[in-house]
Amino acid sequence: MLLTTKFLRPTADPRSVQRDRLSTLLQPEGAKRLNLVVAPAGFGKTTLVSQWCSQSPSTVAWLSLDEHDDEPRRFWQYVVGAFEHNGLVGLEQCRQQLSHCSLQELEGPITGLINVLAADGAPWSLVLDDYHFIRDPQLQRQVSYFMDYLPPGILVTLASRTEPALPLSRWRVRRWVEDIHPGLLAFSEDECQRFFHDTMGLELSEQEIRRICSKTEGWVAAMQLSALSGGNIDDQKSGAGHQRVDLDERRISDYVLTEVLEQQPAPVRDFLLDTACCPRLCASLCDAVRGTTNSQVLLEQLLRENLFLIPLDTHNEWFRYHDLFRDALLQRARQFKPEDIDRQWQRAVHWLLVHGHVQEGISQIVQHKDWSWLAKVLAEHGNNLIHGGFHLPVLSWLDSLPTNTLQDSPQLLMLRVWALFFANRVDVLEPLLGELEDMLDKQVADSHPDAEGALGLQSEISLIRSYLARSKSDDKSASDLTQQVLRDIDHTRIPLKSVTYYGVGLDYYGKGNLAAAEDALTSAVRYGELERKPSTVLSSGGLLAWIQYNRGDIDEALDTCTRVRQWVDQHHSDPRQPMLISCWQNSALIEIYRERNEPQLAASYLAPLLDHVNNGTEPGQHVVIQYVRGHLAFSEGRYQEAIEALEDAASVARRRREHIVFEPPACSAMLARCYLATGHMDLAKEWIQQVSNDRFTNPLNREQNQISIARVQVALGHPADAMATLAPLRLSAEQDQHYRHLVEIQLVYSEALFAEGKTKEAEQVLAQAVQRASEAGFMRLLAEESPTIRQLCRALPVLKAPGRWNSRVTAMLSELEEAEVPETNPEEALTDTQQASGNTVLPEPLSQRELEVLDLINQGLANKDIANTMGVAPTTVKAHIRNLYGKLAVGSRTEALAKARELRLLA
Repeated sequence: MLLTTKFLRPTADPRSVQRDRLSTLLQPEGAKRLNLVVAPAGFGKTTLVSQWCSQSPSTVAWLSLDEHDDEPRRFWQYVVGAFEHNGLVGLEQCRQQLSHCSLQELEGPITGLINVLAADGAPWSLVLDDYHFIRDPQLQRQVSYFMDYLPPGILVTLASRTEPALPLSRWRVRRWVEDIHPGLLAFSEDECQRFFHDTMGLELSEQEIRRICSKTEGWVAAMQLSALSGGNIDDQKSGAGHQRVDLDERRISDYVLTEVLEQQPAPVRDFLLDTACCPRLCASLCDAVRGTTNSQVLLEQLLRENLFLIPLDTHNEWFRYHDLFRDALLQRARQFKPEDIDRQWQRAVHWLLVHGHVQEGISQIVQHKDWSWLAKVLAEHGNNLIHGGFHLPVLSWLDSLPTNTLQDSPQLLMLRVWALFFANRVDVLEPLLGELEDMLDKQVADSHPDAEGALGLQSEISLIRSYLARSKSDDKSASDLTQQVLRDIDHTRIPLKSVTYYGVGLDYYGKGNLAAAEDALTSAVRYGELERKPSTVLSSGGLLAWIQYNRGDIDEALDTCTRVRQWVDQHHSDPRQPMLISCWQNSALIEIYRERNEPQLAASYLAPLLDHVNNGTEPGQHVVIQYVRGHLAFSEGRYQEAIEALEDAASVARRRREHIVFEPPACSAMLARCYLATGHMDLAKEWIQQVSNDRFTNPLNREQNQISIARVQVALGHPADAMATLAPLRLSAEQDQHYRHLVEIQLVYSEALFAEGKTKEAEQVLAQAVQRASEAGFMRLLAEESPTIRQLCRALPVLKAPGRWNSRVTAMLSELEEAEVPETNPEEALTDTQQASGNTVLPEPLSQRELEVLDLINQGLANKDIANTMGVAPTTVKAHIRNLYGKLAVGSRTEALAKARELRLLA
């Protein structure tokens, strides 16, 4: 049960200062998606947002967060509850999914919430107050996903004591963010006067207000520091009848350096100056910089005394100084301790590098333009950064080095090769590899002392060349190079095993040796975890899951995806960076959830991949993404969308074959199924004539192609030819453990037997297919077959036995039968001459049922009422509406009615 008081917007004190200039900034405009109000406690964040909400024309969903909400399921339940509490309808399914799906499946209901908001179409404001309580990395990634895919008209406002760990830099570039920071929250002169008069009940002169505003810049923290240095409020009335705040007349910067800093105890003053070089602070870092062990005590003291120390988390581990305060400290330190500050900065950077804050350390080095140190750090850490998904920053840092530094270092040049490879700029690699080989040959000739390092670089070159060979379909060279790397790998210091075994896995996968590919990819995952290479772990685990799925081990494939994702999230834990996405893993999850008849979850994993397609991605990934996209659309009956995606995939696979390091799925085989499903027998005939001579190196693709050939042969009335096509596949698929294809082969074979009148034999083969599908957890495989096979399946005794899988499959097949357009006599399908004349001009005439639905739509009935009138399920009505939209080539009820009247299908 949700606590509804968390959905109540706080009522602002009527004496509070109305801050119209800030409320205006919070208004929705342009591409903005996020208002970010960040300031320490007491800066008036909640009051400001509450005042703005009371004036906003949008519907506001308010959620006050607390420490218990830092858990993904609970957080999203409350977010959905906030929307429902304020009138958003259609979230029932989303709420049900949140209650039973696993934490790894939360993207499904989150996507559902986004879809409901998009369908609603109304402007909404979601306010998340006290967001600083949210620190779980997984939850931050989910919020990032939610923000990335928000529909237009939705504005999120976060009020937080600390800046959230979200990809704010990326969003700011896109103009999605309005920042309300402490500087903006500072009071103007007018606001300061109203604050002292209306809120505090103090009468101050305009001159005094102006003086206070000038000294403190309207910043409450500065006023607090003034009190620490001896400032006070004089309660005596002045001659003019006004009260006076007794403050120093000097500027804030002078005040900080003299009145505040000099009045601190010596240990505090020294601590401030010694740690000013640190962009962020924690006790261990400060201890390293100062050479002491008491920094935690001093940090807590600064925090208690509000000495410009801003927490960066909610458990007092990381802090930063306010920028103005830090600048003042640095100015004083450079003036009085110039030698110390350089030494302390070097200690700070060294601590960052040693403790895993490599990117932050490198940024400091680049800022100080210490190029020799940058070269050393990149040589040590660059490889892991690249394999952790940071190849573009590494490229940028390498470009900042002096030209001679890069050209004189084989290790840095190899680093550039890897960074370019991961950036998919393979066209420029060959000259760099040649240059690198020449450099290594020269070192050998000159008896360079680092022979072991040279051997490691040679192995890396061989590994890169193996991937380039795969892109050119030179499988033998790729395999030979990879095996050579495996022989040399134990003699090198460079961690290459994970990437090498991933290459071995690709080789075995390309040959159809799935068992060997599984072993190699399992090794790639294991070594990737040891070498801390998140990208390699994710890609290897994703391809491993894809293979496990095709072998019929759906549960094992899902477990692989879950385990790998958890490890990657644990070791790639900076939510400010874009979430690492693997084409293989997300594609495997799309296929898994599609096959388990959970299309919404499948679509949630497709959504982030579509950005890669739209923005340009590696051609092999493009093909795989469009393939699974087309397959999902095919499963849901969206055949035109499926055809468009699959035709695009087939086109890219054909045009960019030399740039793809593996043989992509047989997209044209799925296209043939779309032709059959839409009744385009002419296209199916044309396809079978063109495809019969195709050659595939991957047996999975060859099998997929042959199965589609058999499907077309059955549809054309040649069942004997179909059985001849399938007969050799039955044995090879079972021997090679291609169990998913084996089920499909048995299903099509049984239909061919049935077409030849061999009913008993057909039922036996069908029962074997259903039994194997049950063991593997396949569902949609049965639903995607012809009505004949689906009807035979429902009659099988095995499906009538108790069991969760049996009941789900039976319900799925029943629902499909209800939605099936009945075969009718064309003359019976027409109600009058006008309908006949209008209907017959359509490429595919409307059935009698669809005409009935059209008439009920014309009467203004909703889907639910149409279902009641016709005595069918609402899903059946949706199917009829989808069919008639497709036949009329329209996208809405209004367009359908207009087109129907134009064709004289309605009176």
